[in-house]
Amino acid sequence: GLKNPEIYQSISAFAPIVAPSQVPWGEKAFSGYLGKDQKKWQAHDACALIAQITQGICKTPLLVDQGKADNYLDDQLKPHLLEEACTKAQHPLTLRYQEDYDHSYFFIASFMKDHIAHHAKMLSNTG
Repeated sequence: GLKNPEIYQSISAFAPIVAPSQVPWGEKAFSGYLGKDQKKWQAHDACALIAQITQGICKTPLLVDQGKADNYLDDQLKPHLLEEACTKAQHPLTLRYQEDYDHSYFFIASFMKDHIAHHAKMLSNTG
């Protein structure tokens, strides 16, 4: 959605890896799929896209839910980096930390209704 704002009108995520070029999972995947040139990685990194590409181009509000009991929160997901990037770029973000939720199906099932409502609202605002 951030790469193609002319196509996407609504963006949300559950426990995303927001800065894959800065965490072990992302570094492993990007180097395997995209090679060692870290400049190529930026086109697939939400924080980098918000900081570099979307200023003045994409202001689609983001909804992100993150479980506070997620084992991957501090080492892999790092949602605070998305919050910092959005604040700096003045990009609208609703980042919700959910107490006692982890990285499970139950977490997603518990908040899916909110994400569907978010998308429905965004789509109804475009007509």
